[in-house]
Amino acid sequence: MPTQALFETAEHRNILLEDFTSGKMVQANQHLIIHKNEAILLDPGGHKVYSSILEELSTVVPLGWLKHIFFSHQDPDIVAAANGWLMTTDATGYIPTPWIRFITHFGVDDLLVEKIHPIPDAGMKIDLAGCPLLVIPAHFLHSPANFQVYDPVSKILYTGDLGASLGQTYTIVSNFDDHVQYMIGFHRRYIASSKALKLWANMVRQLDIEAIAPQHGAMMMGKAHVERFIDWIANLTCGLDLMESVYKVPS
Repeated sequence: MPTQALFETAEHRNILLEDFTSGKMVQANQHLIIHKNEAILLDPGGHKVYSSILEELSTVVPLGWLKHIFFSHQDPDIVAAANGWLMTTDATGYIPTPWIRFITHFGVDDLLVEKIHPIPDAGMKIDLAGCPLLVIPAHFLHSPANFQVYDPVSKILYTGDLGASLGQTYTIVSNFDDHVQYMIGFHRRYIASSKALKLWANMVRQLDIEAIAPQHGAMMMGKAHVERFIDWIANLTCGLDLMESVYKVPS
């Protein structure tokens, strides 16, 4: 479970807290962005990894630096430990507006839910000690209310479930063509439609991206791999486009 610095300057760090999962749990990455003396944790995970991630995070920055917690959508591998994070830190949580009413099912009580800021459908900016992080729409990729985070300093786009890969043994993609085999099954099944992918690709081509960092699996570093991924996504058939034959009454 190594902790890796993906980007580092005197004022800005991007830290990968790689895979605290075990057993049958789906592999998941947690990411920490630090600017000056403030930090944001992205998609912190569930109950089983909470204490390990909290301990590891405290070795990277003082816990008081954690000012923001970003929840890209409602899945348990992202929000299940929300109650613990909101109780033990002074951080503000951010989650897509439709999921505010659902997150309380994970144990977030009336007092703590007031610490969660709803993200509007069009996205927003989060001020991290003067660094304007962009929270950009990624609806139906795969959740109907879903967001990603773009860091303009490191130029890393944190894509959540988009770009997820399962089964590879490496952290950084070296051969994109070979890596597709670890992504394609997940994307065909969990991404809602090709239209959503094309809308996303057109949007992110406006950003200066040096790396794609998904919540599951390996990262794509460098503009060449980023461009290959965006092109692949823009032309992928997935979700409902593949499900017509399934929509039948079982015999």
